[in-house]
Amino acid sequence: MLIARVVGEVVATQKHSSHEGCKLLLVQPLNLDGTPRGDAVVAVDAVDAGQGDRVLLVTEGFSAMTSVGRPQSPIDMAVIGFIDHIDLVADALPPENKPARKKKSQR
Repeated sequence: MLIARVVGEVVATQKHSSHEGCKLLLVQPLNLDGTPRGDAVVAVDAVDAGQGDRVLLVTEGFSAMTSVGRPQSPIDMAVIGFIDHIDLVADALPPENKPARKKKSQR
């Protein structure tokens, strides 16, 4: 699974018949510090997410297909949950994944 933010909606007037009634979202995967990670991707929406929502993105075909209730459908990615907050134990993360610490202001 990935952390992502919904950055848009994709409208497709013609699509595979198994996708009829599915909402397609443009989502931007995120690093732990909230910065973009790679390119934005299209995902099927299983939770009625909207612009700006931080979401869980499943990125494996079979998991994506079954999580939206369409096990025979050609789905590669799906939004399967909302992220309310993330609690990090910073010392447990490898250095490249640690969020940048905010510097204390000088008085």
